[in-house]
Parts: sequence; structure tokens; C-alpha cells
Amino acid sequence: MPVRQLAEAIERLSVRVGKSGALILPLLILTILVNVILRYVFDIGLIELEELQWHLNATVVMCCLAYTLQADEHVRVDLVYNRLGSRGRSWINLLGLVLLFLPFTGLLSWHAWKLAAYSWELKEGSPMPSGLPARYLIKGMMAVGMTLLMLQGIALLLKSLCHLVARRAD
Repeated sequence: MPVRQLAEAIERLSVRVGKSGALILPLLILTILVNVILRYVFDIGLIELEELQWHLNATVVMCCLAYTLQADEHVRVDLVYNRLGSRGRSWINLLGLVLLFLPFTGLLSWHAWKLAAYSWELKEGSPMPSGLPARYLIKGMMAVGMTLLMLQGIALLLKSLCHLVARRAD
């Protein structure tokens, strides 16, 4: 598979997972609404609902991280980047990805998978008696989300390399 097609395949995966994750938002809003009404109107607090909020929120975030990076909607604090041409931006992206982003997301992904595997072995649940039973699922989602973010970084790296090589050939 050519490099450009590989990068585009990763980006399509990021978009699909991100858009799917965004579909969880109405359920998250409904869960928060029910939790607030029960707590402040009926004075009923449910640990299950609080944990469900955190699990849904974490799922949305983990699903949408790579999609946000792919859409170039992430936070970028760079005064120089916006003043550069496309070749300069490609160099900044390439250096930032190789020196900072990929080592960070690679290390985080590696540790997330170790944590998820350990949690899965234990069949870890909530420490609260009435909490949600399968905490290992959300830890697995964290590992998947971080890995997808790292893959999206690789896709951006490949696209930057393709852009630099194509510009050099001109």
C-alpha cells in the first residue's frame, strides 16, 4: 500500500471512530440531566449514574482525540506556524511529531495497554458497592483511544513527508 493511501486509510478510521464517539453525546447529556434532577430535586444520589457519566465522557474523549487532530481542530499555540508556507508547516509538523508527539503518545499508549490488560485480568470493577462492574472496559477504551491518536500522528507524519518529497521533486 503506498504511503499516501496508508495515511488516508488511517484518517478515514479516525473520522469514523470520532463521528461514532460523538453519537454518545446525547446519552451523556441525558445521563447528566437525570443525575442532576435526581440529586437536586429528589435528593437521590446514585453512584451508578455518576460513574456512567465519567465512562461516557471518557469514551467520547478517547474516540474524538484522533478525529480532532485529523481535522486540525486541536489547540495549537504557535505564533510562527501560521506565518509559514506549506513547506515550512510540513517541517514544523514533521519535527513536532517525531520529537514530541509520537514519543509521548507511544509511551502513553504502551502504558495504557499494560493498565488495561492488568485491569482485564482482575476483571476490575468499581470500588463502590453500587458502582459499575466492568471498569476494565473503560481502561481498554483509553488504550484504544491513545493508540488511535498515535496512528493519526503517524498519518500526519506520512502526509508531511509526502508533501516535502513532492515539493522537492518540483
